[in-house]
Amino acid sequence: MARFESGGLSLAFDDIPAPGEAAGVIMLVHGFATSRSESWRRLGWYAAFERKGWRVIAPDLRGHGESDKPHEPSAYARADMMGDLIGLMDHLRVPRVDLMGYSMGAHLALGLALAHPDRVDRLILGGVGGRVVDGGGPLAEAGMTMAQAMRADDVEAITDPNLKGFRRFADQQGDDRLALAACSEGHGRPLAPGELASLTPSTLVVAGSLDKIAGDPQRLADAIPGAKCVSLPACDHFTAIPHALFKAAVFDFLDGWLDEEPFP
Repeated sequence: MARFESGGLSLAFDDIPAPGEAAGVIMLVHGFATSRSESWRRLGWYAAFERKGWRVIAPDLRGHGESDKPHEPSAYARADMMGDLIGLMDHLRVPRVDLMGYSMGAHLALGLALAHPDRVDRLILGGVGGRVVDGGGPLAEAGMTMAQAMRADDVEAITDPNLKGFRRFADQQGDDRLALAACSEGHGRPLAPGELASLTPSTLVVAGSLDKIAGDPQRLADAIPGAKCVSLPACDHFTAIPHALFKAAVFDFLDGWLDEEPFP
């Protein structure tokens, strides 16, 4: 494990060199209540990129994994969390990356690509969809916030199944729930109407067909010029990320196969 400093915090990351001449450099940004080890190592993404000859950079976001975990919501401004990603690139002297995020990590990756298009070659957005465009969604309608779910003394008091799923996962991982509660209360600037139309990196949107948290991935892809979309059959928000079809879609995109015309 390596560490770097960003915004007064010590953040953990992996920088895994390619086994030979690198096919490229990919930065992987995990989602809420998980970590680089859980999302990318345990679920086979590190090994998949190694087989393909990629250099992999993967941070633990502030509040997660082995990184520092402040308990103040002000520490989790989205601009600061995106700044951590730029700071890691600068720390490693990497001018540009292909950028892949899942769920919260996809929101950060999208914001980074909009704010710093010169630092992103290609963009992969996983576990997000039409909710980015339309707002709202199951978590907004749960009657309880994510912060309240993370701070609840009894997990059985959480009635919303999505919030309960996040809370149980956090408990299983031994996460710092107060840090996660603060992270969920961090503020980001909402996307302005039409802002997605200015996105310049080549983009892939992937989400499960049953992912009610993300919404329809095609809805998001349609708002991004030239974006490709893959919907993973019978997958929800939690089962999509380890799925072999997700990996296949990512490498088809990076290898250029999704740009090919389909057979008649």
